[in-house]
Amino acid sequence: MADDIDRLLSREATAFQREIEVERILKAFKLNPYDILDLDISATPEEIKKKYRQLSLFIHPDKAPHPKAPDAFDMLKKAESELSDEKQREELNATIHQARVLLLKDLGFPSTIKDTDPRIIDLANPSFKERMRAKSKELLIDEELRRRKAVKMNLANEGLEARKKDEEVATKKRKAEDDKTWEDGREQRVGSWRTFSQGPTKKKKKTKAQILG
Repeated sequence: MADDIDRLLSREATAFQREIEVERILKAFKLNPYDILDLDISATPEEIKKKYRQLSLFIHPDKAPHPKAPDAFDMLKKAESELSDEKQREELNATIHQARVLLLKDLGFPSTIKDTDPRIIDLANPSFKERMRAKSKELLIDEELRRRKAVKMNLANEGLEARKKDEEVATKKRKAEDDKTWEDGREQRVGSWRTFSQGPTKKKKKTKAQILG
């Protein structure tokens, strides 16, 4: 009986933990896959894959009772995919490094300071890690806004080019139709010109028949 109760409590605790993890993933900053996977920027490719497998199994929609578990699962897949892409990860890391440099400058610390430095460790309310997360979020949002603006401008330019092409096609079509109309009326114009050139047709005068006396 005691064993059954322990197993039941264990299942309930596990289900509760799954829901907590789903909530954590859903609340993570979506532009930072490190936040979603709860990893540090120094994580190796092997550590990334391992953490993804662990989390994806733990909060799998078939196991997690949370109604938004599928959304969290999709976020995990996207985060792992982005960090597995070498170019995307390099760009992300560059932004995070830039955030660190700016944060250290704001704090008056040299850019060469280590995270193990007492001045970094002693930071509280918020901690250095929390400040880094906030600064990285700020820069990532700025980059995303610039990217969206660039995409919007490209689409607008593509739309302008498409309209120009449509206008060119319409102009060529109208010219072709005009040329055809001109050619179709050629015979009529030639006939009219000939008639005009020959002048008006003279009508023959009728002669009265002489009455023989």
